[in-house]
Amino acid sequence: MRPIWKERPSPGYQAIKALVLGGFALVIVIPILVVISTSLASDRDIIDAGGYVLWPSHPTLKAYQTLFGGGLMGRAILVSVFVTLMGTAIALAVTIALAYATSRPVLFGRPVLLMVLFTLLFAPGIIPMFLVVKQLGLLDSLWSLILPGALGAFNFVVLRTFFMNVPGELLESARIDGASDFTILRRIVLPLSKAVVAVVGLFYAVGFWNAFFNALLYLNDTSKWPVQVILRTYVLQGKSLSADQLGVHPPSQPQSLQMAVVVVALVPIAMVYPFLQRHFTKGVITGAVKG
Repeated sequence: MRPIWKERPSPGYQAIKALVLGGFALVIVIPILVVISTSLASDRDIIDAGGYVLWPSHPTLKAYQTLFGGGLMGRAILVSVFVTLMGTAIALAVTIALAYATSRPVLFGRPVLLMVLFTLLFAPGIIPMFLVVKQLGLLDSLWSLILPGALGAFNFVVLRTFFMNVPGELLESARIDGASDFTILRRIVLPLSKAVVAVVGLFYAVGFWNAFFNALLYLNDTSKWPVQVILRTYVLQGKSLSADQLGVHPPSQPQSLQMAVVVVALVPIAMVYPFLQRHFTKGVITGAVKG
C-alpha cells in the first residue's frame, strides 16, 4: 500500500489549493500593481480614483520626469548602487574568510568560535557605534554605510556550516599536494559553494540596498543620500519639505510622486532576484542542514 503522501490529490483538493494560492498571489500582486499604476497615473486619474489608481486611464511619465528632474534621485541611485556592490563584495570577502577559518580544526577551536559568535550576536548599540565611526573619521562618508554592516552573524553561520560539510579528505589531499589554505579556499571550497555564496550575497545586497538608518545617523550631506533615505523622507515627511530636498516642484497630486519613489527603490534590487532564484532554496537548505 502506497503512503498517503504519494497518492495523487483529488480534483477537489487541487481546486481548493489553487484558490488558496491564487488568493495569496492577489494579496501580493494587487498592492504592487497599485503602486506602479499610481506612479504612472495622471492627476485626473488620481482625482477620479480618490487617491490611488488600480489601472490608469491616461498613463504618463510625468512623476518620473519630475523626480529625476531635480538631480538628487539620480545621485542617490548611484550612491545606492556603489554601496550595494562595494558592500556586498567586502562583506562576502570578510564572511567567507572568517567562515572558512573557523570551519577548519584549529588550536582552541571552540573557544575561538564562541568568541566570534558572542561578538557578532550582541550589537554594540547606537551610541558606541556612532563614536567608533566618528573616531575612525567616517562621518559623512559612504564608507560609514558599508563597513559597520560588513559581517552578519546569520550569514557567517550559514557559510561556516556549509564549509564544515565539505569532505575533509578532499582538503587533506590538496594539502598533501602542496596547496595553501588560500589555494584550497579559492580552487576547491568556493567552486563547491556557489549556491550558498550566491544566497548569502543576495542577503547582503538586499540589506545594503534597503538600509537607511546608518545614512540618517552618519550622513549630513544630502548629495550622499541613498535611495531609501529619499524614499523615507518623501513618504513619511511633508510633501513641501521633501520636494524641496529633492530639488523638484511637487505635482498637484503628490501620490504619483510618492509611488514613483517607491518604484525606483524597489525595481533595481527586484531585478537581481530572478538571476539567483535557482540558487536560493538550494543554498539556504544546504547551508542549514547540519551545524
